[in-house]
Amino acid sequence: MITVIANDRLGRKVSVKCDPKDTVGDLKKLIAAQTGTNSSKIILKKWYTTFKDHITLEDYEIHDGMSLEMY
Repeated sequence: MITVIANDRLGRKVSVKCDPKDTVGDLKKLIAAQTGTNSSKIILKKWYTTFKDHITLEDYEIHDGMSLEMY
């Protein structure tokens, strides 16, 4: 299990526990469960990379404690 932090830069910071084999879409669903936002409206980025829903976290090299930007 790894912990991923999603920050929307507006004061909301969400810490989510997930598996490295989970897809980005699964991570969005976990974030949506904590924030109350619809998972289809969440966009996750790191710098200029926008993460696609069907690719796993380990393929994107997302590790424990990594912070992502949430739009």
